[in-house]
Amino acid sequence: MAEWVDLIDPSPDELRAQLPREVQETALALLLAPAQHSDEPRPTLQAHGDYIFGVFLLAIPVPDEDRVFYQEVDVVVTHDVLVTVSKTPPGETPYDPRPVRESCQPDDEAGMMLYRLVDDIAEHYLDLVDSLDGEIDELEDTVETAPAGLIRKRLSELRHDLLHIRRTLSPTRDAVRRIVDNVIEVEQGQEVFPHDVEIAFSSAYDKLLRAVDGLELSRDLIASVRDYLVAKIANDQNEVTKRLTAIASLLLVPTFIVGVYGQNFRHHFPEIHWQFGYLWSWAVIIAATIAQFVWFRRRRWI
Repeated sequence: MAEWVDLIDPSPDELRAQLPREVQETALALLLAPAQHSDEPRPTLQAHGDYIFGVFLLAIPVPDEDRVFYQEVDVVVTHDVLVTVSKTPPGETPYDPRPVRESCQPDDEAGMMLYRLVDDIAEHYLDLVDSLDGEIDELEDTVETAPAGLIRKRLSELRHDLLHIRRTLSPTRDAVRRIVDNVIEVEQGQEVFPHDVEIAFSSAYDKLLRAVDGLELSRDLIASVRDYLVAKIANDQNEVTKRLTAIASLLLVPTFIVGVYGQNFRHHFPEIHWQFGYLWSWAVIIAATIAQFVWFRRRRWI
């Protein structure tokens, strides 16, 4: 039976004590490299002489804070030993592989143990896509009521999260594909990924493909919400313009009448010397205004 050694944010001394002797010095420098920010470094899986070194990244959603952080998990694999090193960003919850390790069978080799770890990572990505879709659905439900600026900000955040996730998911898929295609081999010793392990990795590869397809769908959903927001803003602007035009029209007729009667002509001006001319002008103004108001209300312009 192979051995799985899982370390969470270990010190250099702890790493030296747990690494297999034959890979200790060459792998130590890679494992001691500090965790990078955001979605770096890129996931990879490479043969280094008599062992295989890999880097995996988990995109962990925090729905309550509307953000995603990245958890780095480095692996060193030989025929009979799997070493996993979790590097936790400051202030975040570390990734604990113990539930996956406890699911391993007594006769599992190190390659099969790595498959179970990668399969769990693939499941995390599928859950992440579902979480993204839920965030997008929630955003879509609030487009009608929330301020446009807030919606635009959240759309931008989701779009950036999606792009960062793609930059970690695609290399992870490619690394697993190299195992399925039997590209990764150690220089000496027993084979790390026998045929049955390669077949098992096909299942994890399919899950990663589904996650990639799900991200494409999420991108389309974000685009549809953005298009709906743009259409809503344009429609709201049209409604405002329509109301302003209606209000201007209500004031246009009274302004015209007052302008006509305000001309300084002494003779031959209708109603200028009429006793009820003043009341007549007010009656025309009020009647025209009421008529326009009723018309605009029927048209639902105001």
